[in-house]
Amino acid sequence: MNPVSSRLAALSPSETLAMSQKSNELKAQGVDVINLSVGEPDFATPDHIKGAAKKAIDDNFSFYSPVPGYLALRKAIADKLQRENNLTYSPDQIVCSNGAKQSICNVILSIIDKNDEVIIPAPYWVSYPEMVKLAGGTPVSVYGGIEQDFKITPLQLEGAITPKTKAVILCSPSNPTGSVYTRDELNGLADVLAKYPDIVILSDEIYEHINYVGQHESIAQFDKVCDRVVVVNGVSKGYAMTGWRIGWIAGPKWITAACSKLQGQYTSGPSSISQKAAEAAYTGDQTCVSEMRKAFERRRNLIVGLLSAISGLKVNNPMGAFYVFPECKSYLGKSFGGKKIDSAADLAMYLLEEGHVACVGGDAFGAPGCIRLSYAASDEQIEKAIARIKEALSKLT
Repeated sequence: MNPVSSRLAALSPSETLAMSQKSNELKAQGVDVINLSVGEPDFATPDHIKGAAKKAIDDNFSFYSPVPGYLALRKAIADKLQRENNLTYSPDQIVCSNGAKQSICNVILSIIDKNDEVIIPAPYWVSYPEMVKLAGGTPVSVYGGIEQDFKITPLQLEGAITPKTKAVILCSPSNPTGSVYTRDELNGLADVLAKYPDIVILSDEIYEHINYVGQHESIAQFDKVCDRVVVVNGVSKGYAMTGWRIGWIAGPKWITAACSKLQGQYTSGPSSISQKAAEAAYTGDQTCVSEMRKAFERRRNLIVGLLSAISGLKVNNPMGAFYVFPECKSYLGKSFGGKKIDSAADLAMYLLEEGHVACVGGDAFGAPGCIRLSYAASDEQIEKAIARIKEALSKLT
């Protein structure tokens, strides 16, 4: 017997990665699977960014970087925050990591102790509660249903706060729902949090550039809470750079210093070449960002229209990211071929096996009555996938 640590045993595997793996296994067997399970832009990294990486190799950026990242990149991020978000941060308030996922985990591991509570609005990204558990903390889920566009209210937030609350995690635009908090909605949450000065606010804004409402809004803009907001972002989604693995935080110096200390002990600085590519992403032409956003908006309109025409699905209109999160409760309890659909996870597996479309059950996102589909795929693939889903659902009785 080779028992793993209790820390690891307490974690759940990533359901999004698991579904993607299962779809790849079917593809390897020759099955024509359309994968709408993975949160990854299907665009290539823009040429000027790739060119900067090639130049960095030729210029011998092949040595260890400072743990929090090159100063030039941190300055570029600080300039971006000032230019695009009207937020003022110095380079020593910024730490670059191996993707925004590590950035988030760095913060949680740096501030959360055993039995500390972290409020996580649901539906949530699958890794948030697992990271909190990894740190010994207790995730506290607050559910905002489809009738409120999957967003929580100030009243719900305040009702979840206890003397043990150490942090709250916000994600806008949201994974998995695509919901976007307005300035007024964020201000309402900030009003509540202003009354609790010891609560850290972790604001995941990785989908910032993929929003269909115009100006991105950050809770860090409000003076009443800005001194304890940690903004999380990166180049993965907005610049189609998922594999380059560059994310970052901007926040209070005591938190960024803690994250740099932690990162220095287990990964050090992220890839030197990727950092130079990210620098080019932030300082170069931004046309690529708007072009990809327009394509995602067109696809959003397409998939929402197609899903809305399927009887039994309840669909909202996501204002950002590249996910749609239909409520599928009417199909739970139905059967086909001797298999009963008891949960959204069962439904996702059924759609993969019967319809050959990979999506993810909402159970993993704290929303057991929904499924998540990514529309980071071509129009043709989206049309074909939803037609398959419609046919597969029609077989359930």
